[in-house]
Amino acid sequence: MDFLTFIENQKVVLLDGAIGTELDKRGLMRRGSVNLDAPDAVLEIQKQYVQSGCHALTTNTLTMNRIYIKTHNLGVSIEQVNRAGAEIARKAAGDNCYVLGNLSSTGQLLEPYGDRTESEFEDTYTEQATILTEAGVDAFIIETMIDLREALCALRACKKLAGLPVIVSIAFATEQKGGRTVMGNTAQDCAKQLEDTGADIVGANCGELDPYQMASIVSLLRSATKLPILAQPNAGKPRLEAEKTIFDMEPDDFAQGISVCINAGAKIVGGCCGTTPDHIRAVRRLLDQDCQ
Repeated sequence: MDFLTFIENQKVVLLDGAIGTELDKRGLMRRGSVNLDAPDAVLEIQKQYVQSGCHALTTNTLTMNRIYIKTHNLGVSIEQVNRAGAEIARKAAGDNCYVLGNLSSTGQLLEPYGDRTESEFEDTYTEQATILTEAGVDAFIIETMIDLREALCALRACKKLAGLPVIVSIAFATEQKGGRTVMGNTAQDCAKQLEDTGADIVGANCGELDPYQMASIVSLLRSATKLPILAQPNAGKPRLEAEKTIFDMEPDDFAQGISVCINAGAKIVGGCCGTTPDHIRAVRRLLDQDCQ
């Protein structure tokens, strides 16, 4: 069964939680490059998410595009790091989960705020999406995007390829004033333009919101589109403590926040920064209780 058909047949679809903050706990700050030099750590985390009851895993390839790798001097092969990310996720998923190829920001700004062009961004995302497609992902998830224009570049790139479903998830800085990204994009504009450009699922993740605040964004998205809505909040609002970003919402409270997002219209849910297998397990318990 393809991923979109699966979504249609489920009341709620559960994705995994954070990879980056779980790697940080293990002292592996390099994120994507660990696919090559510490693959067992990534595999361990993703297996724990499968055991927690999620329906889909996200590849550990968040910013592994050519522009980000080059401007951050990561010194990894784009093909190797993305292919490895897909292969590790597939190994962890087995026959139990779908695998979503993960794309995110280049870390640069488009003209006139920066010196990058939309065609340059689109070519960069096309390269990454092609590698992930060839590695056998079931769908794409473009996430943690703060600039709608950049998200549209990534979406166009993914839609040019093998006809795989594409989720596009935006990071919102506030739920006020129609929901806003740091670039000023409203939730309604995001939903409408993403739908018009061919997104199969739209949603929100990360940002400055806790799960309860994200429910307001879900409502705004729901009012602007008939597409399925994704909600992947952090484990609470981020706060700085001793120069370290802390997310300290407990799993059961997080699950209750996810319940509010579902009631607001979310069809696909999961976790972002600070969430763990325990958070996803708590959401799965809640979903199972609702089905009884």
